[in-house]
Formats: sequence, C-alpha cells, structure tokens
Amino acid sequence: MTGPVLEISRSAFRRNISAVQRRLAPSELLLVMKDDAYGLGIDWSVPEAAAAGVTWFGGYDIATALRIRALTDQRVYAWATSPRAEIAEAIASDIDLGVGSAAYLDDVIVEAGRAGARVRVHLKIDTGLHRNGFRPEQWREAVMTALAAERSGTVAVAGVWSHLAEASDAEDDTAQHVFLDAVAQLVDAGGSPEVLHLTASAAAWWRPELRGSLSRIGAFCYGIRSADGPPLDGLSLIARLTAPVEQVDADAVRVGIGAFHGLPSILRGAEIATPGGTRPVLRIDGASMTVASWEGAEVGQRVVLFGPGSAGEPDATALAERVDTVGEEIITRLTPAVRRVVID
Repeated sequence: MTGPVLEISRSAFRRNISAVQRRLAPSELLLVMKDDAYGLGIDWSVPEAAAAGVTWFGGYDIATALRIRALTDQRVYAWATSPRAEIAEAIASDIDLGVGSAAYLDDVIVEAGRAGARVRVHLKIDTGLHRNGFRPEQWREAVMTALAAERSGTVAVAGVWSHLAEASDAEDDTAQHVFLDAVAQLVDAGGSPEVLHLTASAAAWWRPELRGSLSRIGAFCYGIRSADGPPLDGLSLIARLTAPVEQVDADAVRVGIGAFHGLPSILRGAEIATPGGTRPVLRIDGASMTVASWEGAEVGQRVVLFGPGSAGEPDATALAERVDTVGEEIITRLTPAVRRVVID
C-alpha cells in the first residue's frame, strides 16, 4: 500500500450493530448515517446494516436520506429543516420527516397535498437543548395543525422526538418529563404515534430509563466513543488509519500523511503506533508529519494513527480529546486523498 489508507472493517461494523441492538432492546435501533456514515461510506454500510437487521436509518438531511433510500427499502428518516423542492423529493421516496417548526410543518403539509400523498412526520418537542423543535408553549398548536392534516390525509403523525443535552443526569431527567408531557398531550388530542425517540447516544447507552421505542444511535455503531467517555462494552472502532514511512533520519521519521489529508496540525505530541512501539508526533506539515524515531525504522513501514486498539494505537476519540473535539471529527475531516478500503 502507498499513501495513507483508511481500512474499514465490515465484520467489526456488524459486531457493533449486534452489540448496540442487544444493549438497546427492546428499544429499536435507528442507525444514524450523517456525514457519509461518519466519513466511512454509505454505499457499503447501508446494505451491510440492513443485512444485520437494521430496519430504521437516519440521514440527517434529505440528500443523505435519498442516498440511503437508493440502497434499502427499510424506513429512512431525515430531520433537517429543508427547502420545499427537497421535501417533494423526500415524499416521492417515502422518507419519514422530522419536523420542529410551524413553518416547516406548513411546507411539508403543502408539498404532501401537491403530491397527493401522505407523509409520515415526527414532531420534535424542544426539551431544553434549543436545537430546533417546538417550544412547550407552541406544542399544542403544532399538534392541532398536524392532526388536522392527518385527518385530511396529507400527514401521518408517526412519531415524537427530541434530543438530550447530556449536560447532567438532572437536566436529562427534566427533559424526559417535558418529552412525556408532550406525548401525553398528543395522545389526549387523538394522536397515536408509532414511535417515540428521545435520544442522545451516551444517554441511550448508559440510561435505559430514558430510551423510547426507537433510539437514534450514530457514532457508537461505528465504534466511536464519546469524548472523555469510557470504553464501550462490546464495541470497537471499525476503521484503522495507516500511513507509510517516507524518510528515516537519526532522531525522526517522516510519515506520508499531513494536514492536506485532513490531519489536524495541532495534534503535535499525540502518541501513535509504530513498528517500534508508540511514538509522539513532533510536527504536522502539509503532506507529511514527523514522528520520533524508533530502532529499526525503515522506509515503507507503516504507522497507525488510530484504530481499534489491537496494535496499541489510540482510537480516534483519544486524538480528538487532545484538541478538545469529538472522535467523529477526526474521521470525517479526512480528505479524498486518504484512500478508503473496505475489508472483511
């Protein structure tokens, strides 16, 4: 292999999905695939996940949901507020839509009417994160509008959803109370939601009492743990990033990966795995980085920047923690100059 390579393991992905499904049961997994499946590739991972029993997929935006729809006939969900042209495409492709504002709800109803179709919507109640969603004082009016559209045949209120802030257990408990009150109001008004999903990955993993009938899980399914979070039982990172040694000097080794490949230049000091054990990164340049040397270093050897940990390398989140970000950013910022190879 020449140049940097991101090796992605199908078998690790399948194992992770099975572990997540067991952990969540009886809540059903909705596999989130934003940012091209966290930079790991939708084209291979959708069929793999469907074969592993995943029946719900989340694309965040409609463009991603349409890519998923082309690969599976399972339920596909998009929750980003989108323009009417995209709404029309989603309706034509039988995409479930998350709706968190009156204006967006109106657009969805109008486009469903134009298409002569019934679109499944999931109403979002803002439980405190303030990331879109109907405020509690707006909820009753949203429910009335959606149920009127349901009676007219343009909408099916398929779900209620929200997102937890995960700032503290107490705040998440309060959010759950707001959520359950919103569900009760919908049911009292005549609604019958198919699924309820109050979710954030870590909360769903560690606090089963917060799970709804559906749990949206993204990074964990790919083995990306939370920043500052503990290892996840039964899960491992499904990707390994390697790069070749290009030059060996007395005290340092030049490796063929750098900022142009998406590696944050501020990762100086991070430990990576080499054939001689872990070594610190001394400098990151455009197309290369410099690493402390090791005995027996040779041109053509490969170092491991991150991976599942079987070779002593850090995981992506360990690198992310050094620069105060999250593991998925380390992976998703890798450029097309890093070759992706899907292995068994």
